[in-house]
Amino acid sequence: MDGPSADVWLFSYGTLRQRNVQLATFGRELEGRDDVLVGFARRMIAIGDPAIVATSGESHHPIVTRTDDPGDEVPGTVFRISAEELAAADSYEVSDYRRVAVQLKSGLEAYVYVAAAGI
Repeated sequence: MDGPSADVWLFSYGTLRQRNVQLATFGRELEGRDDVLVGFARRMIAIGDPAIVATSGESHHPIVTRTDDPGDEVPGTVFRISAEELAAADSYEVSDYRRVAVQLKSGLEAYVYVAAAGI
């Protein structure tokens, strides 16, 4: 990145793909394209933050954990967003998640929210 407004890629397999969540989090609807996260498995967790549940409309959200098995794939959408929007996404995600950099099946490097340590 060249500065605070440089664009980054964000991969989402869950609620950040919802229009209502995008509008609440970023103030706009994002344009994205399909991609796949390889070497991770997806499951659901209960969300305890009532504000996040109100925004998403869902009490359980998907979460991924690294398996390093190339046969494990999680489909989703990759979005080009600003560094400021990435900070907004960080604020949206609850403490069960942490942001990491990954390489997607397409070869694109992107950020994704995965299970925090100990989950």
